[in-house]
Amino acid sequence: MANSNLAIYLNDHLAGATGALELLAHLEEAHAGTPVGDTLTQLHAEIEVDRQELEQLMDRLQIAVSVPRKVSGWLGEKLAYIKLQLDDKSNGPMRLLEGLEALALGIQGKRGLWRALAAVSELHGVDYDQLTQRAEDQHRRVEVLRLDAAKEALGATD
Repeated sequence: MANSNLAIYLNDHLAGATGALELLAHLEEAHAGTPVGDTLTQLHAEIEVDRQELEQLMDRLQIAVSVPRKVSGWLGEKLAYIKLQLDDKSNGPMRLLEGLEALALGIQGKRGLWRALAAVSELHGVDYDQLTQRAEDQHRRVEVLRLDAAKEALGATD
């Protein structure tokens, strides 16, 4: 069994992945049939693979999934989504902008996870460089969408 700090850290990131996937599902639904929706669907699939990678690592390290932490990630996303609905009742560009910002922050956190784990010599056996690179690629794609949404949500409206 790994140390308790590692268990907390991995479970916190698993909770974050749970929240990110829920947020992505909402954004995908709102933008289905558009290029934005297509990119979000692709990101959803990739982040699901990343979540599975994390769960496999936890299993290999004999770290149990913390149900309260996983539920907190799910609940956190629900509260965040309510906030997004209050900011933009029409499911428009402001909701997309804020959702993408939350997603971008989560992806940066995931990148940090993979880099931190790569620094721990006992945790080898996972291709952290590939996972880090995938997180960087995901962040780049979200950033393109985020900046487009910012132009629409925050641009001048003469």
